[in-house]
Amino acid sequence: MTEARRLAVPLGWVALLLAATLGMGQLEGLFRLLEPDSRQVIYARADFLTLLGRHLTVVGVAAVLAVLIGVGAAIAVTRPRGRDFLPLVSQLASMGQTFPPVAVLALAVPVLGFGTLPIIVALLLYGLLPIVRNTLAGILGIDPSVREAARGMGMSSGQILRQVELPLAAPVILAGIRTSVTISIATAAIGATVGASNLGDPIISGIVNGNTAYVIQGALLIGLLAISVDSLFSRLPSPGGR
Repeated sequence: MTEARRLAVPLGWVALLLAATLGMGQLEGLFRLLEPDSRQVIYARADFLTLLGRHLTVVGVAAVLAVLIGVGAAIAVTRPRGRDFLPLVSQLASMGQTFPPVAVLALAVPVLGFGTLPIIVALLLYGLLPIVRNTLAGILGIDPSVREAARGMGMSSGQILRQVELPLAAPVILAGIRTSVTISIATAAIGATVGASNLGDPIISGIVNGNTAYVIQGALLIGLLAISVDSLFSRLPSPGGR
């Protein structure tokens, strides 16, 4: 499969996302059928492209932090010195996802204030579990004989981690990151309730004002964004693959 054919599907979804983002105003007649009595049926408090950029920024920052913390913590507790903390790290990551993001926002806003920071914290906590769990599964699932062979070749612990363990565990780790990012794209919409402007704005505004058209516009773009990102992840080459 050529590179162009391999990327055709995700690029198609990205193109559809951009077309919907830039051309939402052209669908006014369609949305007017849903809300014939509303004075305005296309969300206009902010440009959809701007909202998309803000949504991606929040999710991106939270994802980078979750990867750094999650993968780093999982690696640390799989080393001989950190194995005693393995159950604790697993439990903390699980608690982060079982704790509702809305509750995290309610606790974070009095400390961090309104805006983007509280939703980043909520997405970070909510996104850690898949990354930690998959990183642990990937590293612990490596055949011990592989490590022994690497030691027999004279490789140091750091070299084994970088050149053997992480490449072998990479597909499993990437699957966890993929799950975490996809969840965060949908969850980030609640940030609009605490002043974090993103694609959740039209959804919250539609709920408050009883405007179904607004809700559908926000949900449509978030859905297309999630599909686009997930499709791009699915086309990432496997380490060592062609």
